[in-house]
Amino acid sequence: MKTLNSAILLLTSFAVPVFANVVVSSPSNGETVGASVHYVAKATTTDCSRGVASMGVYVDSDLVYVVDGTTLDTTLSVNTGKHNTVVEEWDYCGGATFMNLEITSANSPGVHVTSPANGSDVSTPANYVATATTSCSKGVASMGIYANNKLVYVTDGARLNTQLPLGDGAQHTVIEEWDNCGGASYTPVNVTVQGAGKVLSDLQSSGGWTSYGEFAPEYNVCSSNCAGLDWSMSQHHESPSLSGNATKFSIGGSKPYSDVLWTNPVMGQYSTQNLPDTDHKLLPTLHNFTYDAYFYVTNESVTQVLEFDVSMYMDGTGMIWGNQCNNLGGKEWDIWDNVAGKWVSSGVGCELINNGWNHVTIHMQRESDNTLLYQSISLNGVTANINRKFPPFNVPGNWWGVTLNYQMDGNSKQSANTTYLDNFTLTYW
Repeated sequence: MKTLNSAILLLTSFAVPVFANVVVSSPSNGETVGASVHYVAKATTTDCSRGVASMGVYVDSDLVYVVDGTTLDTTLSVNTGKHNTVVEEWDYCGGATFMNLEITSANSPGVHVTSPANGSDVSTPANYVATATTSCSKGVASMGIYANNKLVYVTDGARLNTQLPLGDGAQHTVIEEWDNCGGASYTPVNVTVQGAGKVLSDLQSSGGWTSYGEFAPEYNVCSSNCAGLDWSMSQHHESPSLSGNATKFSIGGSKPYSDVLWTNPVMGQYSTQNLPDTDHKLLPTLHNFTYDAYFYVTNESVTQVLEFDVSMYMDGTGMIWGNQCNNLGGKEWDIWDNVAGKWVSSGVGCELINNGWNHVTIHMQRESDNTLLYQSISLNGVTANINRKFPPFNVPGNWWGVTLNYQMDGNSKQSANTTYLDNFTLTYW
């Protein structure tokens, strides 16, 4: 296990500088909207010591709105048609950063689908993005998705953005909106699902989990009798739980900013899922992974970082798709640069539900030359496309396998903290 541990534990929770960045939660790039567009954005930490001065919105190169401070929340009227818009921040040192957003304003009520395209080929889970407009003066109440005549997803409001699991082959889906006047409209979306993959389920209740402590600031590894760092893991909890079989994870202690990594070797050597791949015929065929889990946050105010990783090792090559919700460090998703050995901001916001269940879905891909592609992250029904690539790294020894990681990071006081995992699956193909 020495080779496994040394490779996995490269992925620790180092703090890195985060420069000014604009995170937009509404609208989505490529979204179809009504005549009024709700813009919600924030500017995260900047390297300017004096901070962010103001934020604004451009529509087709015209500055149409400005507000002081680091947050922006406004509704703007736009003409029918396509528009190039920009959300920008300006700091007190003369710097600025921005995010481009292309939107389309529709002049007729209905369901406007951005993704997937009707008649397209998709993988699963498929990313469904749509908005609804209505002539009802009270607005849209909710939206939902039918798959093969069964209602499988519902969300409040006039925007829908979710990852939807679908079976192989042709699938007839419908996106529908219901307004507050008793009316409804819908748009059919027929897709063909390819490469649905195989699924490892209920991984939170699986055997084979191993844990390690990591001490700040060098993040030295400790496996037992770790003075200043406490942790525990207990399985088969009925409450809080979605399935009746959740797993509880707790950390605490006295050494600030120390972390605990829980890891499970699901494929290859020491496989806990009966997938030893001793003939090395499985791993070389795998190019896609989807990490999907529900996690319960009991105290968001002391939750420094939560980390969700897939690692793959073969032929002396290491590939770690590291994804962390940097909650107290800017509320952003960070991704792991294997070669540089550091976290990189994705520019995507990460807003946790406190004292409740959160749902994360992360899509990752190994390209033909072993380049790591971070495809997308979905949190609580909102999906962001990452599309960032990083090279792999060399691994000493002959470790061969796929591992899953879940990590909790301690805050500045190493406050006692507890989270739960449930309905944890890995899809691979």
